[in-house]
Amino acid sequence: MNYSIIRYITGWVVFTISLFMLLPAVVSLIYKEINTATILLMCALVFGLIGYLIKLKKPSDRRFFAREGFIVATLSWIIISLIAALPFWLSGEIPSYIDALFEVVSGFTTTGSTILTDIEALSKGLSFWRCFTIWIGGMGVLVFILAIMPQASGQAVYILKAESTGPSVGKLVPKLKESASILYLIYLSLTVVQVILLLVADVPVFDSFCIAFSTAGTGGFAPLNTSIASYSTAAINIISVFMLLFGVNFNIYFLILAKRFKEAFANEELRWYLIIYFAATAIVGTSLFISAREYFNLTDIFFQTSSIMTSTGFSTVDFNLWPSLSQAILVMVMFVGACAGSTGGGIKVYRFVVYAKTVKKQLSSLIHPRSVKVLKMDSKPINHETIRIINVYFATYMLVFVASLLIILIDGFDLVTSFTAVAATLNNVGPGLGEVGPMYNFSQFSALSKIVFSLDMLAGRLEIFPLLIFFSPSAWNRK
Repeated sequence: MNYSIIRYITGWVVFTISLFMLLPAVVSLIYKEINTATILLMCALVFGLIGYLIKLKKPSDRRFFAREGFIVATLSWIIISLIAALPFWLSGEIPSYIDALFEVVSGFTTTGSTILTDIEALSKGLSFWRCFTIWIGGMGVLVFILAIMPQASGQAVYILKAESTGPSVGKLVPKLKESASILYLIYLSLTVVQVILLLVADVPVFDSFCIAFSTAGTGGFAPLNTSIASYSTAAINIISVFMLLFGVNFNIYFLILAKRFKEAFANEELRWYLIIYFAATAIVGTSLFISAREYFNLTDIFFQTSSIMTSTGFSTVDFNLWPSLSQAILVMVMFVGACAGSTGGGIKVYRFVVYAKTVKKQLSSLIHPRSVKVLKMDSKPINHETIRIINVYFATYMLVFVASLLIILIDGFDLVTSFTAVAATLNNVGPGLGEVGPMYNFSQFSALSKIVFSLDMLAGRLEIFPLLIFFSPSAWNRK
């Protein structure tokens, strides 16, 4: 275990999060919120100094491997959450530190679940910081650090693998630092385009930035208690489209920029992502048209399916009132999620496609024992290691889900509320059904449940294994 490189990267993480705090501090000053601005600036100053001192001594040995990558990723996400919660707690706007921690973990992991009963009561600075945490967490704070950290080692791909979503992660270009820079440039560009379009749709400047941050990270925090329902139809449609765009693997955008259009649009996961989305939308719409025509609205149907499947969690209507079939479809796409390599949550379309192909291959082998078939994705063979990892992921996911559900049930809520609360947090979606539906929040749960939910959100964002490895004593062995 190379502790010196873990310490060095952690120092960069603390230093970077302190720099990010300066932006909401400026927003507070613009709105003349002196107390909030002072707290944000003090936190930025203190942790900026701490981070600078930690990273001041460069490690003599810069080598690290998968174990260090998993540990530094998990440690970084825990640290930034503990730090980012302080302004909410110190200002008194969220009196409980556990609640403040839940809120920022929900932000950084792009979940969008909240304990706030009155979002509009937040100061502008902290409301901005709340949405900005989603933007930071969407692409990943460590990806940003790899883009700016001097002399980033090629072995830092282990960090990229630990923080990025999907069963397999690679570099876009030979140099890892350049890959990280390209990812953030695409991410930033899409965010800016959405801000401009929202402004054209008459959304206020402050709201446009907050909504764009939340859409980009597929997190779903909004500056209003009504989420997105109060905005124009044009704004809602813009958000619908961008939620889908941010649910696409960012490698596709790189291929488009590189003018490799055939390779980009022939992507099998992208095709299934769109098929599942439109099929789910059609079923939800048909169910509403037949069983609850008073709720039938194409804008809401497209929006809510996009919001849940991409794990964004925005809402324009209370889908708790929709027919059972519509709710069931939303819960199903909640588990499926977006594409690997996107900012979206869920199990990921890639895994489901590979799993379906594995089942098909197994059935074919039972019927034709002598046949030899190779699983392929995008006309390329899928190696056995990837298939094994996907199968282990499913099994581990179910174990974590069941364990979390059993603990949450102690609070005494009904099964629909408890089940969808775990599903919403572990899949980084935000709202569930029942008492955690789009018109409700997570404030009524106990402190223990909020801690479990926070761990579930971290597990979902880091895709379970890094968090489990972090809490494994053997992982910290020096050998």
